[in-house]
Amino acid sequence: MRYRSDLAIENTCVEGEERLKGVTKHCRSTDKTVTTEIIIEHEDAARLVGQPCGRYITVELSEFSNDAELFDERFEEITSALRSLLPDGEGTVLAVGLGNESITPDALGPLCIDSVFSTRHLTEELLKQAGLEKLQSVCALATGVLGQTGMETGEIIKSVASFLKPKAVIAVDALACASLDRLGRTVQLTDTGITPGSGVGNSRTGLTSETLGVPVIAVGVPTVVDAVTIAREVSGSEPDRDEANEISAMMVTPRDIDLLIHRAARLLALSINSALQPSVDPELLLSLV
Repeated sequence: MRYRSDLAIENTCVEGEERLKGVTKHCRSTDKTVTTEIIIEHEDAARLVGQPCGRYITVELSEFSNDAELFDERFEEITSALRSLLPDGEGTVLAVGLGNESITPDALGPLCIDSVFSTRHLTEELLKQAGLEKLQSVCALATGVLGQTGMETGEIIKSVASFLKPKAVIAVDALACASLDRLGRTVQLTDTGITPGSGVGNSRTGLTSETLGVPVIAVGVPTVVDAVTIAREVSGSEPDRDEANEISAMMVTPRDIDLLIHRAARLLALSINSALQPSVDPELLLSLV
């Protein structure tokens, strides 16, 4: 049975070794993190695993709700991964937060974007006076969802991107996973973009380099897991088809989701700010937002 997941690390580890042809993996560990870089190289492999060709960097760490520290190995790994995915050169970076801030498991994107350091509006004279001449041009946008705005997220971002002509888009969103061990304790970064709502079976227009015309880096944390996964892990066996169909529409989130979302959003925002502004001390960045 195929379980719903946005994580490449899960989708490339099912149905045997045959599935791994055209997929390469590299892992490294620190005291607090395990980082796995997956590269899906061929279209055949992409079709098999259900993920587009590209790079996927997964940082597995302690649960966000159990660790309030910001400046540790988690921050360093996420920042380093994001920098490796960003294109070189000058230009504005558009950071967008996807999701509904009124629904806690879906509020990661909007809360993260609240703490992204926007600089595009700052004049050269003001930056010079503040000693921040080397700042990267950044703008931030929380798109809301179709039910709130009447507009597709992809429509909003495409319109903004066509006007700003950014060198890249960073999209932050909540994800779904297929393992309780990764729920609320994993960060996935990829250069393949993202399809909003796909984790809960409500896919919208994709945000990719093909649809937006610029590189799209997606950053996410799994905040929900399919109820079928819970049944499997609690019972120790696969649910039968009737049972799976009965609970397949249900998604489960941790009891401490409020704290998890708050801390994950803060850490992701700090990592994004530091990746985009390498000339500025991270503690100064934290104080600016």
